[in-house]
Amino acid sequence: MIRGIDHLVIACPDPDEAAANLESELGLAVTGGGRHPGAGSWNRIAWLADGSYLELIGIDDPELASSSPVNAAALGALESGGGLATYSLLVDDIDLTVRGLQGAGATFGAPVHGSRTRDDGELVEWWVAFPDRPLAVDGVPFLIQHAYVGAEWGPEALAQRALFDHPIGSPVHLRGLDIGADDPASMGATLHQELQLDVWVVGDLAVTDVGRHVLRVVPRRALGLPAVVTLGAEIPSPRSVELLAMRFVVEPAEAHAVTPPAD
Repeated sequence: MIRGIDHLVIACPDPDEAAANLESELGLAVTGGGRHPGAGSWNRIAWLADGSYLELIGIDDPELASSSPVNAAALGALESGGGLATYSLLVDDIDLTVRGLQGAGATFGAPVHGSRTRDDGELVEWWVAFPDRPLAVDGVPFLIQHAYVGAEWGPEALAQRALFDHPIGSPVHLRGLDIGADDPASMGATLHQELQLDVWVVGDLAVTDVGRHVLRVVPRRALGLPAVVTLGAEIPSPRSVELLAMRFVVEPAEAHAVTPPAD
């Protein structure tokens, strides 16, 4: 079952610099991340209260990175200056979900295990499944399931994220994602075929609820940027910032409890 947008993969020439800009210009703290040994990439992570996150990914070995679908998407984005490279959707049981989607005609391959070792020696694990086409901001997202244990993904860690006050002054939630496409209706049809999402075409837009988030496919010429990320925080008035080759919109949101994903 697809539960929502898991994370956004944002390609950055320098994730440390991007992290500093996210904090100073938007008020988001970037507190996690690490290196991906043997994959040619490293990241910084801004954890959000609803369990999703922003991954600021950098490439330090293009040859190694080109063999990974996610890193290849990041390399492609970096060629045009960086920004959103791709995104992932969170699922409960990736094996069951992939089999169901394959049975409905989707092109996802079998799930693949991934991991990295934190500086404290703890292993962080996940499983991903990719469509049979290159990942891209205006393409089909990949699927992910996390191992909900340990200092990053255990129940205590998720509960702390739900209550964490970013420099903006409150917890921050992901509300939705707008992506630009030449033909939103066609992109919406592809999302329905590959992910079995209910997609509505409203004028020039294709709109779908992805679990707790809203995904909109917008005409590229109207969006002006490859992607717009909408966040919610306890602020008195909306704010909008163009940063990392995309736009971040923060909308006022009442404080509410967030139920972390369960294993």
